[in-house]
Amino acid sequence: MRLNPMKDMTVYFEKVTSSRFVAAVGAVSLTLTLGSAHGATLTSVPMQGGMLMPDVWYHADTTNVTVDLSMMDGVAQLTPLLVSNPNDSFDPGDPWFDALDPSRQGLAFNLQYGFTVDPDTDMLPDGRQLWIRDITNSPNLGIYNYSATPKLWAPIFGTDGSTNATYWSGMMWMLAATAPPGTNNYSATFEVYVVDTTTGKEVLGSSSGPFVLNWTDVPDGRPQLTIAAAATNGLVLTWPASATNWTLVSTTNLTAADWTSVTNSSTVSNGQAAVYLENTAAHQFFTMLRNP
Repeated sequence: MRLNPMKDMTVYFEKVTSSRFVAAVGAVSLTLTLGSAHGATLTSVPMQGGMLMPDVWYHADTTNVTVDLSMMDGVAQLTPLLVSNPNDSFDPGDPWFDALDPSRQGLAFNLQYGFTVDPDTDMLPDGRQLWIRDITNSPNLGIYNYSATPKLWAPIFGTDGSTNATYWSGMMWMLAATAPPGTNNYSATFEVYVVDTTTGKEVLGSSSGPFVLNWTDVPDGRPQLTIAAAATNGLVLTWPASATNWTLVSTTNLTAADWTSVTNSSTVSNGQAAVYLENTAAHQFFTMLRNP
């Protein structure tokens, strides 16, 4: 958090993501987010493409696991909701809302990768389990255990301090991955191995060895909305003047179905459009919504 005194005004800026800022001016608190026009409220997380499933085999004769990636056609693409479903949003009551909704972090996400056991695999003997370990992954790549019914969004494989290894039942399992929208590439290196349930230890020589899953990333196309203290008692909101297909809107309730266009006149200087807002007692939320 950075403290910027300006005359008699104290302004606090806390950068949450590249597209979200929280600011407090005196007794007035303003949260700025970037989102999309309201459409459908999604009850589940879109996959963002067809399934890409590593094929896992257990070999009884060698007591080890192999993983076949040859059947995967393509690379998963992390895509923000603002791109894949530009008019939709998530339910604020769902556990993934804060991470994925454009009014919150608005992360790019993907559910294409997962794990499946080949139907011709040998059966695991009694007292043995399959486990999956995340050896390493790219910075800012998050991986989550996702379920639509019951609703679940839990960090796994080292995300948010979670353990980097987990038991796998052998049932088909889709992974949810997230990253900030952009043009970066991401990867994670895994291995599948066998655990002796009596000792709780890995069976020596059972590991599949490392294999890599890769993701591309997509920017969300949102104009950057910024906030600054005005020379007088108020705030100035700015965004690129080239973003002519976007409208600045506000609400006092983040879960409201409709947002109100900000009618204050704007000025343009050095390629930036700017709107001046006077201090008010109401807590307000602002967003740039794409025009229909």
